[in-house]
Amino acid sequence: MNTIQFEKPGTVDEAVALLANGDANTRVLAGGTDLLVQLRAGMVTPSLIIDIKGIDEMRTVTEENGGFRIGGAVSGAELNENDAVKSAWPGVVEAFDLIGSTQIQGRCTLAGNLCNASPAADSVPAMIAAGMTCKIVGPNGTREAPVESIAISPGKTSLTKGEMIVSFFLPGQNANGGDAYLRFIPRTEMDIAVVGVGINLTLDDNGVCTAARVVLGAVAPTALVVADAANALIGTKVDDAAMEKLAAAASAACNPIDDKRGTIEFRTKVAGVIARRTAAIALDRARSN
Repeated sequence: MNTIQFEKPGTVDEAVALLANGDANTRVLAGGTDLLVQLRAGMVTPSLIIDIKGIDEMRTVTEENGGFRIGGAVSGAELNENDAVKSAWPGVVEAFDLIGSTQIQGRCTLAGNLCNASPAADSVPAMIAAGMTCKIVGPNGTREAPVESIAISPGKTSLTKGEMIVSFFLPGQNANGGDAYLRFIPRTEMDIAVVGVGINLTLDDNGVCTAARVVLGAVAPTALVVADAANALIGTKVDDAAMEKLAAAASAACNPIDDKRGTIEFRTKVAGVIARRTAAIALDRARSN
C-alpha cells in the first residue's frame, strides 16, 4: 500500500513551496469533495496531499474595489451566508449552492470546483459570466487570470507546476445589472448538469441591454463563452425576438457528447431553452437593481 504524505501549511508561501517541490502526483486539498472520491475510487494515487484550509488568507471574503475578494478555500455554505455577495451576485451564489448536499456545501470550494476542470462544473459558467478573475501564486510570483482561462480540457488546467489559486475577485455588479444560473439535470437534486447556463446582463435607463455575457456548461470540453448569444441581447430590450436569437445562438455553439445523461441532440436543444429561461431571470434582476 502506497504511503501518502499529508501537509497542512499555514501560509500561501509554505503551500507553494510544497507544491513546487512535489512530484506530478501532488494534490491540493481544498474541500476534498472531488479529491477524496477520486482517491477512494483509485482514480488518483497522490504522493503528497496539501490541505489549504488552514491558510487564513484563503478563508475570507472581503470587499475590494467595489467588488469582493473571495478566498480559494471559502466553502459554499460560508459564501451562501454572505448577504452582500448574495445581493450583488445571486446567480454566482446560486450556482455554487447547487454543488452537492448540505454536507458537501460545508466543504466544497470555488477553487476546487474550477480546478477539478469538469465540463459540467456548476459554479464555473456563473463565475465566467460575472467576469471573475483568479489570483494565482506560484514559484515565479503572483498573477491574475480570468476564470475562463483555467480549465483547458476535462481534468486539466493551465496552472503550471507549483501554482495554486489563492483567491477570486468578483467585480462589482453594474447599475441595472443582473445575473442568473440555471441547469438541467436528470434528477431533481444532487445530479450532474446535462446543460448549465450562466448569464449576466446590464440595462440602460430605457431598459435596453448594453452589455451581456452568456456562458454554457456541460456542452463542450470546457465552459463556452458565447459571444453570438450575448450579441443577440445587446441593443435590444430583451424581447421575444432577442430571446429567440439567444436560444438559437446558444444551441449553435454546443459541441456536446452522447452519454447516459443526454444525447447530443437533446443537449443542443435544451441549451437554447435553458439560456432563454436564465436570461429571463437575469433580466428581472437587472430591472430590479
